Amino acid sequence: MVDRLANSEANSKRIGVVEGCFGAAGQPLAIPGRVLIGEGILTKLCRKKPKLRQFFLFNDILVYGNIVIQKKKYNKQHIIPLESVTIDTAPDNGEYDLRNGWLIKTPTKSFTVFAATATEKSEWMNHIGKCVGDLLQKSGKAPVGEHAAVWVPDSEASICMRCQKAKFTAVNRRHHCRKCGFVVCGPCSEKRHLLPSQSSRPVRVCDFCFGMLTAEANGARLQRHEPFSHSGQVSDEEDDEDSSD
Repeated sequence: MVDRLANSEANSKRIGVVEGCFGAAGQPLAIPGRVLIGEGILTKLCRKKPKLRQFFLFNDILVYGNIVIQKKKYNKQHIIPLESVTIDTAPDNGEYDLRNGWLIKTPTKSFTVFAATATEKSEWMNHIGKCVGDLLQKSGKAPVGEHAAVWVPDSEASICMRCQKAKFTAVNRRHHCRKCGFVVCGPCSEKRHLLPSQSSRPVRVCDFCFGMLTAEANGARLQRHEPFSHSGQVSDEEDDEDSSD
């Protein structure tokens, strides 16, 4: 069915409508062979609180954005290549009374979304899984083995999840380790480490993950007879902390 729709006029018009809703700030979406499979509003668990986002599933990418005017205008377009996606069911979120959730995991970013009903969740997961499987089969590639951590929401941590002592206040800010996703205090996350799948520059990690990553890197360097790596400090001024989306 996807192959039949690929070059159809109806599919081209649907994709054109999506492009128009994102406006000039959005990236072009119409390419040969791309098919719009479905769309809908999902609740995305963001750093601060859950937020409604409009999602569009294509046969090769997943696109989402902020809702400005439903069915008419969206902004902050995000495009996720499906070849890099893994999905897993997620537990219910009691704090916000959210059910029917699943994890969308990629090497650069991972997050949780919730559908309005169990049926909707099942349909989304089935369609995404089918698209990912078809892409990997066609390309002959293996599924991606490593994914970015899903960030723990701020509201789930009143104290540092590493030292279990520091209380978060207006002065003592929350930070997120880019390796494990934990909410940690400044003193427990002063180091940076290079995570190539997430950034071309070293990113903030907690002390526990820094030690683990450094040991792994030094073990690899020892095998190659290279010098050991050294600690990297991070300041609040340098830290591009922390996306609310």
